[in-house]
Amino acid sequence: MVIMTKQRTTLYSLLLRNFWAGTAIVTLAVMRIATTPTANLSHFLLAAYALLGRAQAIQALALSWLFTMFNPGIAAEATAGSVGRYAVLLAAAASVFLRSWRFRNRIKVRPATLATLLLGLFFVVHSWFFSSMVDVSVLKAVSWALAMCTLIAAWAGLTADERETVARSVFGGLIVVMLVSLPLLLLPVGYLRNGTGFQGVLNHPQAFGPAMALLGAWSVGHLLGKKRPSWLQVVLAGLCLILVVLSETRTAGLALALGVGLAVLFAPGLAGQPVRVVLPGLRSKRTLVVAGVALAGMLVAGARLENAVTHFITKSGRGSAGTILGAYESSRGMLVEAMWSNIKVKPLQGIGFGIASDPLEMQVERDPVLGLPVSAAVEKGVLPVAVLEEVGLVGFLAVALWVFMLMRRSARGGLVPVTVGLTALLMNMGEATLFSPGGMGLLSLILFGWAFASGQARR
Repeated sequence: MVIMTKQRTTLYSLLLRNFWAGTAIVTLAVMRIATTPTANLSHFLLAAYALLGRAQAIQALALSWLFTMFNPGIAAEATAGSVGRYAVLLAAAASVFLRSWRFRNRIKVRPATLATLLLGLFFVVHSWFFSSMVDVSVLKAVSWALAMCTLIAAWAGLTADERETVARSVFGGLIVVMLVSLPLLLLPVGYLRNGTGFQGVLNHPQAFGPAMALLGAWSVGHLLGKKRPSWLQVVLAGLCLILVVLSETRTAGLALALGVGLAVLFAPGLAGQPVRVVLPGLRSKRTLVVAGVALAGMLVAGARLENAVTHFITKSGRGSAGTILGAYESSRGMLVEAMWSNIKVKPLQGIGFGIASDPLEMQVERDPVLGLPVSAAVEKGVLPVAVLEEVGLVGFLAVALWVFMLMRRSARGGLVPVTVGLTALLMNMGEATLFSPGGMGLLSLILFGWAFASGQARR
């Protein structure tokens, strides 16, 4: 009787905490959308929410990404959004740091957190000596290291049940973004950016497509990683694929396809387990039925499918290339050429972390009070080439080793984490966002931290 009473009390407390947390999140989202003053305030209230715990720190960073990426056609402008993002990041870092403090004034630092911290320190030192815009490079390096260290420490500091709950809240949030976006398929505001690529409730098709690709990787991972996947996951995976195509985001579509394919090929080897253990869904009747129906549909709608693929590759006819390689060359070729020119001149030292190939073209937004750079967007299409250009050969090798460490550990967590991790990583072959925690890259960093912690927990 006592045990049953305790279980009921625990369940009641859990439901009560979820209710208040959900109410707080919905209230902040409404404030962000309503007016400019409430939009500015929502960022700082979100920073206060991040101080409540590790789980809240992760959720606050995820909401910070969403608040930054809202469609301007449905949400008010947040004039203090740039400063607000840093407030949320600092609050999340402080929250996780204080909870990592042990008795006797000791701080528990995990090897992965230490490796990330050392990589960030390398970026800072490198920027001091080689960057043409030292303050911009240092701020970007510190921001990235702080965000990534915070996320790894936060995810790894949760128990298995807590980690599962927070992961479901993050992916559940992406499902909400998808569902709320669906009605906008019929409205011009859903295509506000360029008139053809669907962006939903986000500010750009290049943000909506990758978000749906990451959600799709999660759902497909569950399809293949479970003996009896649910039909809900089947529907979710199909919707994500359709929305990626409608967004006309070729990078997201290719990353999703390659991420799933490479996960199926390499996950058993990386995890050190047989295929039947890592991929039980391949033997599921539901998976076989879905695969058969999809194959039959492709055969029946061959001509229409070919037209749809061509339409997707050429972005509604705006691109001149008719193949994936041709589209990649036409959209990213000039960026790669500019980066390669800098690499040939400075192959060892690089041009500086987070610096554009032509620094004179950078538009740096600075805080009006302190004059510190708060935003300096850079467009670079291919992450490996961008890293080699910015931090030289030594930095490139250090980044490659760090990424391999994270992906190897993710594989030990099962198919779902490695599928999501690979999809997020492959999207950087078209949009280099891995080291950009201020925009779309923050969502990838959140999921990288979850994937790594899932492998660590399983081990």
